[in-house]
Amino acid sequence: MTDVSEGGRLLAAVDIARAALVDEGQQPGAHRRSVAEGEWAAAHYFDAELAGYRGWQWCVVLAGSPGSDEITLSEVVLLPGEGSLLAPPWVPWAERVASGDLAPGDLLAAEPDDPRLVPNQIDTGDEFRFDSESEDPDEIGQIAGEIGLGRRRLLSRDGRADAAQRWYDGDFGPSSEMAQAAPFTCWTCGFYVPLAGALRAGFGVCANEYAADGRVVSAEYGCGAHSDVQAPKGEGSPAYDAYDDGALEVVSVTRDAEPARS
Repeated sequence: MTDVSEGGRLLAAVDIARAALVDEGQQPGAHRRSVAEGEWAAAHYFDAELAGYRGWQWCVVLAGSPGSDEITLSEVVLLPGEGSLLAPPWVPWAERVASGDLAPGDLLAAEPDDPRLVPNQIDTGDEFRFDSESEDPDEIGQIAGEIGLGRRRLLSRDGRADAAQRWYDGDFGPSSEMAQAAPFTCWTCGFYVPLAGALRAGFGVCANEYAADGRVVSAEYGCGAHSDVQAPKGEGSPAYDAYDDGALEVVSVTRDAEPARS
């Protein structure tokens, strides 16, 4: 028996391939094509008449061996065909998350190579400094700005205390629902920018666009997007709920049952 005749015998074994699907509990549709898979194997494709799997096909792989007339079933698999209904492309969670998505109890880890964060030993240029060749080395401008020179009115001690109490008791204070569910506090977070002056010890501004971005937060506030949150193991969560074959109800609709059209 030559390789050619063996290959032809496998390609012609449509009934054997169909019977294999029936034995698997399936009801295959029309036979679409047979494809040689090497010298001793052939794949047969049948329409998969399954609800919810439009355009999909059953693929049955049959195999032979030199010197034997026996045909062996190698594999049965459901594959998408041309124009089949497919799941949407996978989108990583880091590309799906947006500002405002964070809820109490949620954890949002920054990527290890997040360009918004650097190790604390690196000079980020956050502290004000002068160029000795073009700026005044005595830093008069900086000092004047911090003590309020050039402004007609400044915040009083009482005004500062009122603001501090309001922020502390507000949505970005330690008693908020978000802070109560958070594993870390803001004062240890890389996204936390402390305020200047007397309020520096207790308050800062959040610089995380996925959290309290641009808001004044208490140093004791916290959320799930802390810079030290560890990313979960695995591939992440799916973008869409899984399709449940068992929840699909197949009904037949006759023309008489169709609603009237205006």
